[in-house]
Amino acid sequence: MEKIKLEIVGLSYSQTQSGAYALVLSEVEGNRRLPIIIGGFEAQAIAIELEKMVPTRPLTHDLFKNFATTFSIEVKEVIIYKLVEGIFYSKLVCEHNGESIEIDARTSDAIAIGVRFNCPVYTFESILSSAGILLDQSTLEEEDLIAEALEEEPADTLESISVEELENQLNQAIENEDYELASKIRDEIQRRSA
Repeated sequence: MEKIKLEIVGLSYSQTQSGAYALVLSEVEGNRRLPIIIGGFEAQAIAIELEKMVPTRPLTHDLFKNFATTFSIEVKEVIIYKLVEGIFYSKLVCEHNGESIEIDARTSDAIAIGVRFNCPVYTFESILSSAGILLDQSTLEEEDLIAEALEEEPADTLESISVEELENQLNQAIENEDYELASKIRDEIQRRSA
C-alpha cells in the first residue's frame, strides 16, 4: 500500500468531548483533513513542541527523545496504519544500528514524539477515505489567500490592519484551524497592546 504524507494543521478544543482536543492532520498533496481526538496532556505536548517552547523540566515525550538520542535510536517516521471503531492505531518507525524497528504507540503519543524528531507522518488511503473530511475548494482558496498575504509581507500586512480587523481575522484563523496564522495575528495584537 502506498503511504500518504500528512502534516499537522492544528489543534482545537473538542466540541464533543470534554477535556479532549482535536488534532487535525491534512494530506500534503490533497484537500482532505483527518481529525483525531486526543487528550489534553498530549495536545499540550504537541503544541509546546510546535511553538518551540522550552518547559522548565522535560515532559514525558522530551524524556523519550533524550533517551532515544542517548542510545542512538532515531525515529524516522510515524505511520497511522489502522482505524478500528473510531480508534486510530499508529507506530513509530525507528532505526538503531542500521536496523529498522517498528514500535506500536497511541497516535497522540506517536505524533508528540514525531514532532520532536521532526519526522514525517503517513497514513493510508483506506484510513483517509473512511475518516477523512474533504474540504471544498472555496475554503481551501480562502485559507491560501490569507496565508499568502502573510507570507508575502507579514509585518507590513499585519501592521496596516486595525486591531478590530485583526481580531476578526484571528477568530477566522481559529475557526479554520490555521493555528500558525492565528499565533502570528495574536502576537501582533499583543505587540500593539503592550
